[in-house]
Amino acid sequence: MPKESDQCLICQRIEFIKQGKNPDLIKELKTGYAVLGWHQYFKGYCLLLYKEHKTELHQLSQKTRAKFLQEMALLAEAVYKTFRPDKLNYELLGNGEVHMHWHIFPRCKTDLMPNQAIWVVDKKIRQAKQYLPNREQKQKLITAIRKNLNT
Repeated sequence: MPKESDQCLICQRIEFIKQGKNPDLIKELKTGYAVLGWHQYFKGYCLLLYKEHKTELHQLSQKTRAKFLQEMALLAEAVYKTFRPDKLNYELLGNGEVHMHWHIFPRCKTDLMPNQAIWVVDKKIRQAKQYLPNREQKQKLITAIRKNLNT
């Protein structure tokens, strides 16, 4: 019987990082991988993928949990310094992909539905092809965030 991590899309994404084949990598941190979100409807959208296949914060030791939270805050600070949004949204959901990962969304007053959760914006809008950065755009975003990621 396959392990849950064998079917996990985030574990697969991490494997690509380890193989040097993930063009979305911003930086490897002690507890996770900072990556650029595939779609950039919310410019600067990033994720922090926990290195191991864990599903809940309480599964981590206190020391590891504190480090994971600290690194999430460092990535968020880098996103803030880079894009200067009006607000940052932080989410650790796991309903779709159970592997622990933080979503960091820069939010602006000019967003469609700025006072609503990002998930209220229709997926067809958020994930439209026009919000998939090309290689050059992606590299510019990653370089800018990396410059502000002080670890």
